[in-house]
Amino acid sequence: MNTCSVGQTETKILKYDGKIKLSSGIDFGPLEIAYETYGKLNENKDNAILVIHALTGDAHAAGYHDVNDKKQGWWDKMIGSGKAFDTDKYFVVSSNMLGGCSGTTGPSSINPETNKPYGLSFPVITMEDAVKVQKILIDYLGIKKLIVTGGSMGGMQTLEWAVSYPEYVSKAIVIASTARLSAQGIAFNAVGRNAILSDTNFNNGDYYDKQAPEKGLSVARMIGHITYLCEESMHKKFGRRLQNKEKPDFDLGIDFQVESYLQHQGSSFVERFDANSYLYITKAVDYFDLAEKYGSLENAFAQTNASFLIICFSSDWLFPVCQSKEMTKALVKAGKDVSFCEIDSPCGHDAFLLEFDTQTEIIKSFLKKDN
Repeated sequence: MNTCSVGQTETKILKYDGKIKLSSGIDFGPLEIAYETYGKLNENKDNAILVIHALTGDAHAAGYHDVNDKKQGWWDKMIGSGKAFDTDKYFVVSSNMLGGCSGTTGPSSINPETNKPYGLSFPVITMEDAVKVQKILIDYLGIKKLIVTGGSMGGMQTLEWAVSYPEYVSKAIVIASTARLSAQGIAFNAVGRNAILSDTNFNNGDYYDKQAPEKGLSVARMIGHITYLCEESMHKKFGRRLQNKEKPDFDLGIDFQVESYLQHQGSSFVERFDANSYLYITKAVDYFDLAEKYGSLENAFAQTNASFLIICFSSDWLFPVCQSKEMTKALVKAGKDVSFCEIDSPCGHDAFLLEFDTQTEIIKSFLKKDN
């Protein structure tokens, strides 16, 4: 596989002075939308691919911001010359989600009416609201036709795009995702939110000039990270191995490698993410349910004009294979063009961020269809 990077990139900010009607009925704006682009838009303005990040991602999907970057964009191995999303052919767009904390308007943004961060005065949002904001960006860029893709929460928004804007979406690639979160998934999100809300530093969401609720957010990340792995991957990575010791300490501190790993994940996460954004975005994930909104999945997909590729992973227990099969069956019943691929992987839900070679072959083949 070609590993050529898109090189140095820049996150840009689109300022939108208008308002959008949220699912809650609230008119909300103005907005700022953080985004990056890779490749060139063609004359017909129909070679665009929108890639949508997962729960805690951002607009920086590929390349690097400066030569000192330790990590490239979150899907760098999938975006670039000769890669799955080939920038020699396609104009690739990535944006930060509404409610996020990496440039797009969210709870940490300044409320123009108060000149203070929104905090908990930020409105509750949905996947539909997030897609409305992305649509503003797509219109600004002049794009007329669109391929949409995303993994996990990004897959939810991919489905929302295909249903809400069928005249725009020609292909939809849904990876490690679902048309609705299970009760178990909602439960894990609820525990994470409660960890944040219970932190003594949360201060009803008004902590931006004070000590942030780092302990609560760290615990929420640790809980979430467990769901991204699976028993097999955790056994291979850690087993029951002790962390830098030959025998346990017989206290309540860290003894096992898996404990140290989770603590590292939690502590590093609080350096880049906002606790209020975690609350709002996980709630938006919980609310997403196409079957409820349209009466059934078949009814929802009847609205679409896109060809679909559904990719899932054998060891993903957060968004299990059965949920991808459910979407596929509903698309078939709705008479839609759909391809289904289950990838055998020991990486759990995180496989969509790790199994690059296999995904690349599948996606390249799908994108060649009808071209």
